[in-house]
Parts: sequence; C-alpha cells; structure tokens
Amino acid sequence: MKHLYQQLLLLIFIVLLVSNTIIAQTKINPNHVTIIRDSWGVPHIYGKTDADAAYGLAWACAEDNFELMQESLLAVRGMQGSVKGKDGALFDAIHFIVNPDKVVDEQFDTAFSKEFRKVLSGYVQGINRYAETHRKERLSKKLFPVTEKDIIKAYVTASALMTNLQYPLLRIFNNHVPLEKRPRTGGSNAIAMNKYITKDGKTYLAINSHQPLDGTYSWWEVHVNSEEGWNFLGATFPGGLTPFHGTNEHLGWAHTTNYPDYVDTYELVMHPTKKNHYQFDGEWLELEERIFKTKVKVGFLKIPVKRKFYWSKYGTTIKNKQGYFSLRFPANMVIGSSEQWYWMNKAQNFEEFKDALRMQKLPGINTIYADKEGNVYLLANGLFPDRKEGYNWKETLVGNTSDNLWQPPFLPFDSLIQIENPHCGYVYNMNHSEFIGTSPTENPKPKDYNKNIGYLTKDTGRSRRFQELMEEYTRVDWEEFKRIKYDQQLPNPLYTHSIENLEDMFHLSPEKYPDIAAVIALLSKWDRKVDVHNKQAPIVSLAIQYIVKYMFDNDILELENNFEEQLYVDALRSAQKHLLKHFGTLEIELGDLQKLVRGDKEYPLWGVPDAITAMYTDPYKDGKLKGVLGESHILLVRYGEEDGSVYVETIHSYGASGRKDSPHYDDQVEKFLKMETKPMSLKKEDVLKNAAETYHPQ
Repeated sequence: MKHLYQQLLLLIFIVLLVSNTIIAQTKINPNHVTIIRDSWGVPHIYGKTDADAAYGLAWACAEDNFELMQESLLAVRGMQGSVKGKDGALFDAIHFIVNPDKVVDEQFDTAFSKEFRKVLSGYVQGINRYAETHRKERLSKKLFPVTEKDIIKAYVTASALMTNLQYPLLRIFNNHVPLEKRPRTGGSNAIAMNKYITKDGKTYLAINSHQPLDGTYSWWEVHVNSEEGWNFLGATFPGGLTPFHGTNEHLGWAHTTNYPDYVDTYELVMHPTKKNHYQFDGEWLELEERIFKTKVKVGFLKIPVKRKFYWSKYGTTIKNKQGYFSLRFPANMVIGSSEQWYWMNKAQNFEEFKDALRMQKLPGINTIYADKEGNVYLLANGLFPDRKEGYNWKETLVGNTSDNLWQPPFLPFDSLIQIENPHCGYVYNMNHSEFIGTSPTENPKPKDYNKNIGYLTKDTGRSRRFQELMEEYTRVDWEEFKRIKYDQQLPNPLYTHSIENLEDMFHLSPEKYPDIAAVIALLSKWDRKVDVHNKQAPIVSLAIQYIVKYMFDNDILELENNFEEQLYVDALRSAQKHLLKHFGTLEIELGDLQKLVRGDKEYPLWGVPDAITAMYTDPYKDGKLKGVLGESHILLVRYGEEDGSVYVETIHSYGASGRKDSPHYDDQVEKFLKMETKPMSLKKEDVLKNAAETYHPQ
C-alpha cells in the first residue's frame, strides 16, 4: 500500500511538472495577435490571451527599438562590450557585480505563477521570432535564442540600478568609499488629486517620469489589450514585459525614484598575511574568486578584458586601493518584479492593486496612484532589511561579524510610508521626502517609522515649487492641473536637495567680484523662470552644469551639500566665459543655448535640473548644450468621465519609433516642446478610428 501511495505521489508530481512545462511553452499563433498603429505610430496590441498580447508587445517593441532591446540582453550574457565598446563593457561589469544568475537559478522554477509564466513565454517567443525573421538586425548572432531566464536576469540588474547601486559602486571604483551613502537625486514627478480639490469632482493623475531621452532606460509608449482582461495604456523600457506605468479602465499609477537606504557597504577585515582571507565571527574565511571576462570592441578589434571580483558572506565584493568592500542589497535577492508589474497592470480596483503591491517584489521606487472611485494614494515603496539597532547603517560598516549581516525576509508592507485619501485631496512626490507627500497637516511623522529604512526628510526644488503653487489654489480644474505639471519657475529662495545653499549664488557682491559684475547684475533681474525665451536662464543653466561637473569630479555624490562662495564665483566665471566665447554676449535666449536633438535636427529647449519641467544637459557642439535626461514620456489621466470612461493625454519627447527612417522618429517633438499633448484611448472603437496600419506580427 505504501509503495502504491509513493507511485501515486510520483505520478502527480510528473503530471504537474509536465503540465507546467506545457503551459510555459505553449506556442503562440501570430494570427491571434493584431497590432494597430495609430497616426502617431503608437502600437495598440490586441490578443486573445495575455500571452498573445505579450508576444505582440515584444514584436512591436522590436519593430521600434530592436537595438535597445538587445543591449540589456547582451549585458546578461556579458557581451555588450564586444558590440558597443567601452560603455557596453561597463554594463557587462555591472551585471556581473549584481550577479543575478545566482538568484534567478535558485528561484526561477518556483517564483512565478502559471499565469505569468504564460506571459513570459509569449514575450520570449515574440522577441525570438522577430530575431529569426530579421537576422540582419541582430547585434550578435550568439545572443539568440533569448531565454526566459535572460529576461528575468535583465530585470534583476535593472532593479539594482533603480535602487541606486551605482553610487556606492562609483565610490568604490574611485577609491573613495563614502561614509554618507545618500546619492544625489535625479528626477520624476507624480501628482494625484481627487474630488476634495478638483473643481469638477473628478480624479486627476500626472505621470511624469524623468528618464534618459535615449538608450536602454528610455520610454516607449504602448497599449496592450487581451480578451483575458489586460487593457493597459502606458510606457515601458525597451525589453519590458509590461508597461511600467500608465492606466487601465479603472486605475493608474506613476513611479518616482526614491532614495532611502537600499545598499549597505562593508569594509572587510583582511588577514595580515593570508591572501584573500577575511575575518568573520572570529574565523578567517576565504573569499570566493569571481573572474569577470569580456571583450571590448575597439575599431575592428575585440580586446579581451579580465578583472577579478569576489564574493563574501555579505555578497559581491570589490578590491580597491583602500581595501576590500562588500555590497549587500535586497535587489539581487528577489526576482518577481516583472510579475508584480503584470498584476498591477491587471488590477481592477484599489484592493486588487494593493494586493499586487503586497507581493513586495519591486525592490524600490515610489508608487503614486489614482482610480475612478476617487482614491489617491502614495506608497514609499522598497525592500528593507530588519537592520539591527546599535549600528550606523548610513556609514560604511565593519564586515567581520554575523551581528550586522541581515537576512531576508524584509520589513513587511505595513512598515512602509503610505498616504491614502488625505482630506486635502492630493498626494505627490518629486524625488523628495515621502514624509512630505500631501498637505502639511496630514503628512506622516518620521517618528512613526523604522529609522533604519533611511527615508529622506527634506524637499527638492521641484517639491518646494509645487508647494508654492498649491498655496495659490483652493480648487483646481483640469487646465490648472496641467499648468502645475508644466510649471517653468524655480522656487524662491532657490534650493535643491543636492545644493541646499544655491540661493547664495544670486547674492554675490559685484564690488567683491568686479570681473563678473555684469553677470551678477543679470542674475538680479532673473524672474526664476526657465522658459525657452528667458535671457538670464542660460547663465543659470551653465553655472549649474559647472557645479554638477565639480561634484562628479570630486566624488560628491551625496545629498545636502552647502558649498563655499568660491564655487559659485567659479561657476559664474565659467558661464560668462562660455557665453562670450561662443555667443559674443551674456544675454541669449535659453533656447539658443539648449537644444533638443533628434537625428540631425535640433530644437530650442527649455528647463534646467530641479525645475518641475526638468531637463539635464550635456555639452553638444558650438557651445550649445543637448538635453539628455528629464521630461520624456508624459501621461495625464482624468477619471470619472460622464460615460464612465477614462480620459487620457500623452506625449513623448521624440516619437514612437527609435528608427531614423521611421516617420515617427521625431513627429512628437514640436508638440512636446510646446507642452501640448495628444489624446489617447483605451477603447478599441476609438483606436480603429485613428488606425493608420493594422497587421499580424509575422
């Protein structure tokens, strides 16, 4: 009898294993997938199943951005350097350091639901089929076929970067390990308002992420619809299985990067004579050697590169001139972020959405939410270990004891800052402290939360300007909501979280610095606006760029800096020299200095870092600057229309396609620069009215 019972259990196990394999490998019929391109080239993808839709998403993204899709996957294989050169090799190294192979191999077979495995399989089939039928577009024939594990590994590495791993890495590689680990803030704005502040009683959502305008982590707009209930309009990065933010018929959300304490740095205590042995709980343990190998494309050559890394009890370990440093972070301990986004996409109400959030598979980034029922909500999201008291977790720790070696599980969902339906009617985040996420009287209190999470406690310039704007309104209509989102003025006094005393630059004495008296005089006239026609803003733009470069050159990556007066004097001298050399005058329009560049075209560009309409720039040519990061994909949603539908407007900094020969390579540029949007719809009948092309992906 016992033998029969064991055989029955074995049979059940085999059936389950085989059925799961069949589910994961169900072949997609491309005839069940329809792609409708609208007049802007945005793909609206329709499938019988969610897996069909994922297949179509992969195919449509490859049509628009196949090169970018391949780049992150090349890094997974350690091959990006052989194709993209030195910059590609850096991504190979980051992927190696994150070491997603370990956690993916350990967790893959049990981490995902059957529903999601179908979606993952459909996506992989879509990208592989595109590669098979477009062989000339492959960056490396060795890359294909892509596997399901490849996709998940790319997600793990991207998640580590979303939780700011790059900042301690930079410090270690530059032999300047930080005591204070907080990085400088980048960008992203999110605002949600409901009937308690909107004039029409509807609910508004502004999705306004500040990402690179080009590259692997730039936005691509897409609408996905299946007969299994997946109907979502938003944007993802090339290679994303689902949209990362956007809206369905019921609800939507925005993400903003946040800056709590995600990464712990440990300096190992090394044996005085025994090579590569470190002290741990009174014993001397040997580091595990990990040899990173890649090839770097230099002209027609591919130069082999090799570097030695290590693995300790704490995790990935790097040797520099100062010693051996280990990095420990939750982002390479979980692999389910792609599935969590899938269930967020499919949520039909607030509770279902929060159920998806409770999965806690997204290691970082805030979520700002709104829905048709009038709910608004902010989650200061992240995976945080239960760090032991008695250590200063903001500093580099001594890595010689299990006492400070935290382990999963992480702090529970209810430990995180959450602001739900405040009486004032709004929540917002602009990369500042989540303790400042709604009206001053309704903000959460730091004392109520685990201090070892390391939440920020201060504003950014954008958040201060938003607070100034909100003081002007008791009620907001749709057009006023859009004006707030597109505001082009800096706060008074001037402030950023990275440069807290930036206002000092505007109060220098012309008598003390007569060589820049003319620049100081111009700054005294500045109205703090950064529109394209402003004639004092170029000085500010150039001065800020000088300060940012100074910070990078000197490894000043943390927040809350107060600089000496001399740095501001040097920044203004640099701005003055630049303007006179390249333009022959100190007063030019900001749009003459800054350009949005797409292909061989350039356009006047507004914005500076930490304006609500933020724009970061790099040197371009002939003394001009080129926009590289900031306002990119924008999505504005209004819930509660009279017919029960959702009203959506979107815009992209360039267009729907990354291919230079496409008419949609740059067809949204002019509307974007005018701060105009295009209407979009989740309804198929509306999509069909605006259809420019309809086809099956084959």
